[in-house]
Amino acid sequence: MRVIGVPKTRHSVESVRQLLIDTPNGEQIQLSDVAEVVVAPTPNQILHQSLSRYIDVSANVRGRDLGSVIGDIETQLAAIDYPREYHAELLGEFAERQGAQQRLLGFGIAAAIGIFLLLQAAFASWRLATVVFLTLPSALVGGVLAAYLGDRVISLGSLVGFLTVLGIAGRNGIMLISHYQHLEREEGMVFGPELVLRGARERLAPILMTALATGLALVPLVVSGSIPGHEIEHPMAVVILGGLITSTLLNLFVVPSLYLRFGKSWSLFSRSGAEPQAA
Repeated sequence: MRVIGVPKTRHSVESVRQLLIDTPNGEQIQLSDVAEVVVAPTPNQILHQSLSRYIDVSANVRGRDLGSVIGDIETQLAAIDYPREYHAELLGEFAERQGAQQRLLGFGIAAAIGIFLLLQAAFASWRLATVVFLTLPSALVGGVLAAYLGDRVISLGSLVGFLTVLGIAGRNGIMLISHYQHLEREEGMVFGPELVLRGARERLAPILMTALATGLALVPLVVSGSIPGHEIEHPMAVVILGGLITSTLLNLFVVPSLYLRFGKSWSLFSRSGAEPQAA
């Protein structure tokens, strides 16, 4: 119920209490006789959705990341004892980001499975595929450090950057080990340090070209900083640039050493004419 009076009756709470209202029998009484008149915060509009009433409380985040602010809000809401049939929901950008992260997580798991199967198909060896696949997370160390030294926030753009680095590291690993196998199978080189060193030298230029071309394209996004319009591109570029450093070092130093340690069984199977899938 809303009661509206002339402007001169609105200058104080007492004047509002003294407002006269008509009764059914024709008399007039003061508003204070039938209602308590106080100054209190109250919504001016209550919305309805799915037969439930709700009120939106909106706020902008400044000076802190959205995730930490939401964490504080959730802590405070958990301490509130709501009346029956009342509850609070966090919506807006937070809910959209949560949904996007869950979808990205699902796609990331599918991508990891796809990378593992591609490694097996490229190497024709479950053992080599497993070894290389287990080294891929090491390529993400640079991205994690870059994100920590930067905004110290793992955002949606950062997650996209991690998946990109994972794909680049997997591609370089396939290219390197496939060349080792080519040298053994087609050129007859004997498995050993000489084979690994030659393969690494011959694949040094393609690996560095991939890293440099991608890194130089991302430098402007990193230098420009987190400005309006770059909320996704900037953290993604930071993670990819940091991940390219560690993934390049991984493929030039770690992967050759692992092949020298675990690739001998593939060499024996390939020379004996057996199926290398059994490795």
